[in-house]
Amino acid sequence: MTSLALVSGRAPLLRANRVLPLFLSVVIALLVAAPLVKILLATLTPDGLQAWTTVLASPLSANLWWRPLSTTMLLGLGVAAGCLLLGGFLAWLVTLTDLPGRGLVATLSTLPFMIPSFAGALAWGTLFRNERLGGSPGVFQANGFDVPDWLAWGLAPTMIVLIAHYFSLAYTIIAAALSSVGADLIEAGQMAGARRGRIFFGIVLPVVTPALVAAASLTFAGAVANFAAPALLGLPVRMQTLSTRLFGMIETGETERGFVLALLLIAVSAALLFCSDRLVAGRKAFTTVTGKGGRIKRFPLGAWRWPLFAVALIIGLATSVLPVLVLAASSLAPQGGVLFSNWTLHFWIGEGGGALAQGQAGLFRNPMIVEALWNTLKLGLTVALTTMLLGLALAYTIVRNKGTWLATVLSQLAFLPLLVPSIAFAAAYIALFGAPIGPLPSLYGTFALLVLAATAHNLPYAVQSGRSVLGQISNDIEESARLTGAGLLTRLVFIIFPLTIRGLLAGAILVFVKMVRDLSLVVLLFTATSPVLSMVAYRYASEGFMQFANAITLVILVICLAASLAAHLIQTRVQKWKQ
Repeated sequence: MTSLALVSGRAPLLRANRVLPLFLSVVIALLVAAPLVKILLATLTPDGLQAWTTVLASPLSANLWWRPLSTTMLLGLGVAAGCLLLGGFLAWLVTLTDLPGRGLVATLSTLPFMIPSFAGALAWGTLFRNERLGGSPGVFQANGFDVPDWLAWGLAPTMIVLIAHYFSLAYTIIAAALSSVGADLIEAGQMAGARRGRIFFGIVLPVVTPALVAAASLTFAGAVANFAAPALLGLPVRMQTLSTRLFGMIETGETERGFVLALLLIAVSAALLFCSDRLVAGRKAFTTVTGKGGRIKRFPLGAWRWPLFAVALIIGLATSVLPVLVLAASSLAPQGGVLFSNWTLHFWIGEGGGALAQGQAGLFRNPMIVEALWNTLKLGLTVALTTMLLGLALAYTIVRNKGTWLATVLSQLAFLPLLVPSIAFAAAYIALFGAPIGPLPSLYGTFALLVLAATAHNLPYAVQSGRSVLGQISNDIEESARLTGAGLLTRLVFIIFPLTIRGLLAGAILVFVKMVRDLSLVVLLFTATSPVLSMVAYRYASEGFMQFANAITLVILVICLAASLAAHLIQTRVQKWKQ
């Protein structure tokens, strides 16, 4: 009787523990799998099959697919190579040499990734814009320097801007790997008589190869998926990448062709990540972290200490401080080519109706921009909240059901958005929610669609953050509560959530920052009824109102830096609390 009672008493509990995983399976399928399946099915209709033929095997294929593909691959390879060289060089200086001012160089090397990529593109245009397309020339052209077309527009400036944006990502990954190269390895090579070149290529480089592959693949994927820089610096001279061509197809109503390009863009990104994973998985592993201590051997630079410090400082200032100064000066200058004279606050707080800026009012007097600011903050906060809660629930289910098929499926679905570029993911949501589904009306152009798409696309970061925090909480705490009769919801609300809130809050702030500065995801989902700052800045730049675009970008930058500082302070408090 006792055993039967225990079995019957545990049955409801077991059923209750199944409810959350099954519910999350449905939610994640609707948010992640359903849009991707829908966009695939949309290309298998008669019109969709015709779109495949048009894109891949027709007289239009060169302009629709092959030329954008070659440009995209060339851009991605150039950005990846540049980021490895620049990020690797700075990581080597900071981690393995006696460079003076290493802390300052390290800080400057991490700042560019916090700045939106379109901020760099706008700053470049402010400086190097020439008279080819008319309008106000850039600073150099206005001051008598003849800027060639290849430096003002097209592939070269786009590549430089993206390298300046993504090299800090490569720096962070490579620096972390270099810090694990113990002094005992290098000293063993020195004792064996190996020269510096032999030590570098024979010891250091093999150890950090996985980090180099990871940095190259991530920067390549970022460049391939980036929309802002190619759109601002390439579209004016008809340079097309896959992301800008996809945007053009959807924008002009060629939705089937746009969906085909979205699937092809997903395939390119997924193939790249798969190849990089196989490259790392197939190599010999090296154990560098042992129980013998973690000393780092720093190479003396001798007479090159200060010259190399100057080079590193110039790189840091040029990629993090200079763009901000250019944007700030431009937002105050009546003429784009003269940045430091006749400053005015009209583009910030000026009244409309005057001769300046074609009678448009300043940022904080323009109702549309104020609404866009409110929508941006509301979108960032809403997505941060929904992503944090859903990510915690998914992470809890995956960790507590580790080893089961359900946990494996949830984990794979949760991390699937990593393989999908932002603009392609937005196209998938248009395919699913762009038309009514039964009684559900079309969500295109609504704030709800922005929230759903952004929540799904940011899930991998939230789930990973939740898993890392939950891994530090002992199961004994939850087990004790369960034995006292606490149900699943009670344990989640009163035990798991309070213990993980600080770590999750730091992750939520990073999601907030990503949403505030993101253009690739919102560019297809944006409408006049749901304006956001990044899209309004892009529209102003496209129409030639560079001062307004730069001022809006500065607002975005201030929000991102303030939120990033808050995340750093919270993370510091979390580490102290853990200690």
